[in-house]
Amino acid sequence: MLVIIGWVVVLGCVLGGYVAMGGKLAVLYQPFELVIIGGAGVGAYITANPKHVLKTTGKGFKTALKGPSNSKADYLELLSMMYATFKLAKTKGNLALEPHIENPEESELFANFPSFVHNHHAVEFFCDYLRLVTLGIENAHELEALMDEELDVHHLEDEQTATAMTNLGDGFPALGIVAAVLGIIKTMGSITEPPEVLGKLIGGALVGTFLGILLAYGFVGPLSSAIKVAQEANSKYLICLKAGILAHVQGNAPAVSVEFARKTLLSSFRPTFAELEEATENAPAAS
Repeated sequence: MLVIIGWVVVLGCVLGGYVAMGGKLAVLYQPFELVIIGGAGVGAYITANPKHVLKTTGKGFKTALKGPSNSKADYLELLSMMYATFKLAKTKGNLALEPHIENPEESELFANFPSFVHNHHAVEFFCDYLRLVTLGIENAHELEALMDEELDVHHLEDEQTATAMTNLGDGFPALGIVAAVLGIIKTMGSITEPPEVLGKLIGGALVGTFLGILLAYGFVGPLSSAIKVAQEANSKYLICLKAGILAHVQGNAPAVSVEFARKTLLSSFRPTFAELEEATENAPAAS
């Protein structure tokens, strides 16, 4: 939503300032300049990016509009879920986790934490590494190295969309010049026209440069930044799981393990120690 508000402010200030200076909006109406810039930009975007990036472009746009997917309440639920899981492992052994991690969609334990269950990638990440723990992996450093490899791949996949949008934004000023040059070429073909006609043609040609720069720095560039910020915030969900699992493997008590996990969260989403303590005290017990 903030992205839309930002775009409205950009348009309002640019066009409002132009009109306040005495400019005429009709001069800016140059649809074919926009076709040249936008069409060339879309074509270049398709050429520069593999199919999977093209498919995730819409998803990246939705991510920017929605902002971070997880709220403070979601993270509090996540920490409570880890506490309940680690408590079960401490009281009954890691093998007691097998029924839950083998069929997480049927787990009575995970069913108490709907926000976590609906995050398919997080469920897969959590269950995969707990499965390794139940198989006897006790070296936290080896487990951490493996986690880091998976998180790096996840980060790279997310980053590709934002990088593609950044590159698109970087290209718009040059494409605006292309449109302006074509407008000048058109103007030169009418060089014998009177000054008032040439003035309109030259003004229309310069609109291309204006549109290219506006699209780059007023719309596409900020959009790519919004995608990147939201994706980095969303990645904290998996990093939180990573910290909790590693603390558990190192033999810490459930309350300590979830405290390790809590510390990895951004301050704007991080529950306080007291909030976490209250939530874990009321966390559903696993059978």
